[in-house]
Amino acid sequence: MSNSRQEIPDIIVARLPRYLRALSVLRKKSQTTNSKELGDFLGYSAAQIRKDLSQFGEFGKQGTGYNIDFLTEQINSILNLDKEWKMVLVGCGNIGHAILNYPGFSHNGFHVIAAVDSSKEMVGKKINNLITIRDISDIEEIIKENNISIAMLTVPASVAQETAEKLVQFGIKAIISYAPVILTLPHNIRVEYIDPVISLQHITYYLS
Repeated sequence: MSNSRQEIPDIIVARLPRYLRALSVLRKKSQTTNSKELGDFLGYSAAQIRKDLSQFGEFGKQGTGYNIDFLTEQINSILNLDKEWKMVLVGCGNIGHAILNYPGFSHNGFHVIAAVDSSKEMVGKKINNLITIRDISDIEEIIKENNISIAMLTVPASVAQETAEKLVQFGIKAIISYAPVILTLPHNIRVEYIDPVISLQHITYYLS
């Protein structure tokens, strides 16, 4: 790998999963691809594709392009996707239920192995005959016993900060937050926000 993880701009890292998705589609018709084909598929320039990938090494040959299986394997390794990841879901309301019923996570190596909620009405319910919702007071035990480093946070905005701080205290290193609030956490804790309103506010710029 040509650069350290700290030196590589996050915007480049954020594009890598898009490359994986494109490669999975292109693989259905060919064993190889090139920067132009990838760029056309994703709406990027060929130069951007080459520049992004060069941050991590040399994966193709001039004139022959990229072997799709090899490039997929390399990007999976870069993104630490060559292993399984355990996750805990915190908050089991409407969004939480949707997450528990979504099969796409496990198909890609992410497994929600536990779910917690503060509502007595929720605790004890079984979702998909797989996960029984536990009381949020059990969260420290769940995280430490299962060596979980990723949490999905779907609690109300009013308790999101407090809950996130507890998750970090108990050993969580990364949080996917659906709460409509910006979390203030130590710089070494990675937070990704999933907020449809922000996406809508972004996309309407192009509708004038």
